[in-house]
Amino acid sequence: MSEPLLTALCAGSASELMVSSEEPGRVRRVMSAIRKEPISTPENPMPIFCGVLGLEGDEQVDLTVHGGQDKALYAYPQEHYVFWRQALETKEPRPSRFASPGALGENLATRGLNEKDVYLGDLWEIGEVTLQVTQPREPCFKFNAVTGDKYASKKMADSGFCGWYLTVITPGVLNAGVSIRVVPGSRQQTVEQAFKQKLRRT
Repeated sequence: MSEPLLTALCAGSASELMVSSEEPGRVRRVMSAIRKEPISTPENPMPIFCGVLGLEGDEQVDLTVHGGQDKALYAYPQEHYVFWRQALETKEPRPSRFASPGALGENLATRGLNEKDVYLGDLWEIGEVTLQVTQPREPCFKFNAVTGDKYASKKMADSGFCGWYLTVITPGVLNAGVSIRVVPGSRQQTVEQAFKQKLRRT
């Protein structure tokens, strides 16, 4: 079996996000950098520096959700994009952006990895960079807002398609289209198992 692949690097800047208020018909504005765009792809493998706090050029607003050393990078399997194109209910026809890297707020789009076989503590060696899997992503109201579907967080919880965060052990340059070498850690808990455990606590 071929090694997993880093298919895209994505970054975004802080911008206003319209979030539904508890009052019917009212919305509030919050700042968020959940909207990401691909900045390195296999077709255009631009080298991007990855420091201990994430990718160069990527902003993170709410560090309780995404950011800091333990959640410097958010990875998401590109195999899940098809699910989201079909699952999300929006005011426009199934937009193609939900099948493109960065649409779900991820920094790293991957191929060949999923929540069932990625373990907390695993190391990823990608060129000169070493990353470590830390925890699953927990969906929040901003995910509902950016997708335009008020049930998007529930759909992520029900599907288990959450993705995961990584810390940067060895900074360096990353670019899309290269293999991910997985070095197993203690292998005590998968991302899928950790996600289910988190949901039971909320």
